[in-house]
Amino acid sequence: MGLSVIGAGFGRTGTISLKMALEQLGLGPCHHMEEVFDNPNQVPAWKAAIDGEGADWDAIYDGYNSTADWPGAHFARELADYFPDAKIILTARPVDSWWESYSKTIMKFLVEFPEGLPPHIDTMANAVIRMLGERTFKSAVDDEQAAKSAYLEHVEHMTTSYAEGRVLSFDVKDGWAPLCEFLGKPVPDGDFPRSNNSEEFWVNFGPDR
Repeated sequence: MGLSVIGAGFGRTGTISLKMALEQLGLGPCHHMEEVFDNPNQVPAWKAAIDGEGADWDAIYDGYNSTADWPGAHFARELADYFPDAKIILTARPVDSWWESYSKTIMKFLVEFPEGLPPHIDTMANAVIRMLGERTFKSAVDDEQAAKSAYLEHVEHMTTSYAEGRVLSFDVKDGWAPLCEFLGKPVPDGDFPRSNNSEEFWVNFGPDR
């Protein structure tokens, strides 16, 4: 199938809402970290990619039309080159707002590391610690200044490095209109999907999921 849409935004920038919106617009299935946690067979390929052992993007995204959230967003630059016809959507929010959300959810999960996780989630969580700490922040996953610097650098790169019209900087609070205009899709009836606030995060990713 190949990716037609690459969601380049970091986790906690509305990525589940974007996934739901893309699928509603007929651009799914959309890959998301939820897909990895729900499909243990995906973990070895993602672990290998994170550890620098290479990635077969066609195989990894077999059956998917779009992607949002980590781990895919970590590889947004590689994916943009590999799928040159794919449009890029950078979900973003003010950096302090992003940090507040990240620190209460993903960071807390990785630092406290709940006991009793299924083995594949344990493996993937450890890979994500390396992905964010060593590769993205180049520090610890709870280093606020390093995380904010990496976030801002990523936003700057994704918004300035590609041909005009290929990248949409998108705040999910803006709803359907800018997304549909960018993708050339009619605006659906009904509200833009909203999901995965901090409380929903722990339902989706906590040890009792």
